[in-house]
Amino acid sequence: MLNAPFSWHHLNEWNLGVIPIILMLCAGLIYFQYARKVRAWPTVRTVCFGLGLLITFIATQTFVGFYDMEYFSDHMIQHLLLIMVAAPLFALSAPLDLAYDVGSATMRAWLDSKFMERLTHPLVAFVLYFFFIPLTHLTGFMNLMMEHQWIHQLEELGFLVVGYLFFRAAFGLERGFKLHPGLRLVYVMAAVPVDTFTGLVLSNSSRVPFSHFAAMAPRGSSAAWRLSDIKLGGGIMWIGGDALMLLACIPIAVMWVRWEMVQTKKLDAILDAQGI
Repeated sequence: MLNAPFSWHHLNEWNLGVIPIILMLCAGLIYFQYARKVRAWPTVRTVCFGLGLLITFIATQTFVGFYDMEYFSDHMIQHLLLIMVAAPLFALSAPLDLAYDVGSATMRAWLDSKFMERLTHPLVAFVLYFFFIPLTHLTGFMNLMMEHQWIHQLEELGFLVVGYLFFRAAFGLERGFKLHPGLRLVYVMAAVPVDTFTGLVLSNSSRVPFSHFAAMAPRGSSAAWRLSDIKLGGGIMWIGGDALMLLACIPIAVMWVRWEMVQTKKLDAILDAQGI
């Protein structure tokens, strides 16, 4: 018997986990308390952090997280929500800058350390993104994730961390090495083929690439259905991932235009001062 189609009654399912919820609540409380201590901390950054937590909750604790081990297509939706929606929102909230402004001398020393300087470098962030996406979807890691819940939870955390580091460099809001505003668009577009390649490989699979998926898929699902779900997940990764990447280019383009306007005004002021 084939698996029944996903229906609206599935929206009533929850995947509430005590530890993830506590971690999200703690992260929110710490951020909001720190934001109150910084004079004139932009409200939009606080809103972005709150929205990032909300998207993370939806991706992991609602029906999306409940079925992400049974439906590969749902797993890909969760992946996109974490790495391409929640992570950019966290990057826009500039949490490391907030920690630097409010933190102790030890915290500032750690944020200024060589380790953090290298970890937050755009090249390192790009390489992490470049390898993390295929590694978690085209290798035996998927089988490990399906077999061990703790690995699955680490994967979810990995989506957030890798996505944050990538979009942190793309937006260039926080301290540290910054790309030229124009190069940030190139930086993001250069990562699009990673999602496209991963999605196309899965969409064109002739067999189910993950042996453990048979044990995790809904009871009664056939091999043909499982392969179809893999292909659907690949399509979501390909089309959805590329679309979200292009969407992320909008604020980057706006930042570039604003930067160019500021530079133009500075140049005009210099020329006026020199009487040119």
